Amino acid sequence: MINPFKLLGISDDVVNAVKDLGFENPTPIQEQSIPVLLEGNNDFVGLAQTGTGKTAAFGLPLLELIDFKSNKPQALILCPTRELCLQITNDIKNFSKNTSGANVVAVYGGANIMQQLREIRNGVQIVVATPGRMLDIIGRKAIDFTNVKYVVLDEADEMLNMGFQEDINDILSTTPDDKKTWLFSATMPPEVRRIAKNYMDSPVELTMGTKNTGNVNIEHEYYTVRARDKYAALKRIVDFNPEIFGVVFCKTKMDTQDVAEHLIKDGYNADALHGDLSQQQRDKVMQRFRDRHMQLLIATDVAARGIDVNNVTHVINYSLPDEIESYTHRSGRTGRAGKTGISICIVNSKEIGKIRQIERIIGKQFTKASLPTGFDVCEKQLFALVHKVHNVEVNEAQIEQYIPRIMDEFAELSKEDVIKRFASLEFNRFLEYYKNAPDLNATDERGERGERGERGERGARSNEGYTRLFINLGSVDDFTRGDLLSFVCNNGKISGKSIGKIDLKGVYSFFEVEDATVDALFNNFKGVEFNNRGVRIEKTAEGDGGGRSRGGFSGGGRREGGSYSGGRSGGDRRSGGGYGGGRREGGNSGGGFRDFSGRSREDRGAGRREGGSSDRKRRS
Repeated sequence: MINPFKLLGISDDVVNAVKDLGFENPTPIQEQSIPVLLEGNNDFVGLAQTGTGKTAAFGLPLLELIDFKSNKPQALILCPTRELCLQITNDIKNFSKNTSGANVVAVYGGANIMQQLREIRNGVQIVVATPGRMLDIIGRKAIDFTNVKYVVLDEADEMLNMGFQEDINDILSTTPDDKKTWLFSATMPPEVRRIAKNYMDSPVELTMGTKNTGNVNIEHEYYTVRARDKYAALKRIVDFNPEIFGVVFCKTKMDTQDVAEHLIKDGYNADALHGDLSQQQRDKVMQRFRDRHMQLLIATDVAARGIDVNNVTHVINYSLPDEIESYTHRSGRTGRAGKTGISICIVNSKEIGKIRQIERIIGKQFTKASLPTGFDVCEKQLFALVHKVHNVEVNEAQIEQYIPRIMDEFAELSKEDVIKRFASLEFNRFLEYYKNAPDLNATDERGERGERGERGERGARSNEGYTRLFINLGSVDDFTRGDLLSFVCNNGKISGKSIGKIDLKGVYSFFEVEDATVDALFNNFKGVEFNNRGVRIEKTAEGDGGGRSRGGFSGGGRREGGSYSGGRSGGDRRSGGGYGGGRREGGNSGGGFRDFSGRSREDRGAGRREGGSSDRKRRS
């Protein structure tokens, strides 16, 4: 039987590579677009939802059309974020593993630009790039696009939402006029239509489904709650879905970090993904998520672009997006590759109108759902545990030697008693938490304002009853707030629920801990080191902005004369006072610590363009 990809016109080497990846049949967008693109003489607009296989739809034709005997750039693929850039690059490398001489280079901010320049100089036919870093390389006159025949604009709508219109114009002006432009997008707002008009000549347009609609495999639900109960509602949704593997979307970087931090404290396997993380930190978070070592990924819209992870069960919109079209991209993180998924919105009654707008855009109606009661959650968790125990794989050879001791331990217990005890191991925790749990469903519009920052069930706490501490670790040590939380809890031998607000800086950080736990924390941190450096924890003084400290414990040396001795190499300032929080010779400290974490021009550009929200206004 002839392989379906071969019937579309793909060569044996590429077909075999695709087959090795486990792809047997093309998706609808691939089936319709590949024959058109293989002709190589048309501009093209492809509209299809996220997760429908757009990378192969343009990647496979490129491998057939490019001359790999030449080491000059012949194709340029532009995409909005680092994650998507790396995903596309890895996919095309996998597709071309049997193609002799094929070279693909990823160009994105937040990584070593010199390494990227070396790869370009060594010869490349396909360049996959984010606009910001691509402009930097063009500005260095380090690449020649004279021989570019094909330009692909992937996720074009999102690039425009992020303010890349001017960058795209500048980049395309360096490419030949006779090139062919292929544009792929999930939605077709007027700005994308304008790009097609400006840069394309009678493009072939292919739409899979209705324009701007959502994936038919995704169910859409919304829960109406009071603003102050939003975090409690999120926890209840997660608890009611024991096997959840999902992405939680927040509007801002601060919100993602805040929600992730509270979930971690409450015992969930979660972490945040946003533009303030370094590339190494982002890669670490994403690898944990892909390996399913993380249950919940808390992300901003920008950071989540390019998340290509299969079997995501839920997308939870903790905050609705500012741009209604962005909802299509968010929900597209689930229901990929023919699987089903659920997209959930947690809203207050004033946001119902926005839900109706989204319904009109995606062409699907939301289901108004009610948050489960505490009893419902406990019941669901109990039977999830029973199901897990029933289906667990028993390693007979390894456990056999322990069976006699286990039987002796349970000798006085009946079968029913043993079952009750195993079930209660996990069940008791939920019973305790949801005892007298309130109904979180909002029935009217009263009380919607709530107090800013209030989180309901075991949510955010005030500073009362907490002590603010200094620690000489920060983001330059490759720590996220979640990493710092784990480090303090593991070494201080305290629960995450004892930790309050965490304020991560460059070479140091602040965190709050319950008053009753402070002494134990100091005792447990004696002798603790990080990367062969003594870890120092100190109490901050009241009313000085956290700049000076009183007492505390220094694992790396004594504090003398207002400066910190024995601290971080290359980070501490030993002459003239310590971190800028102690007193400097001849003057005051300025009331706070100084963040010494500098970034290069490329990294700053990455943070502005690819890593976070753009500082450019949307341009038409």
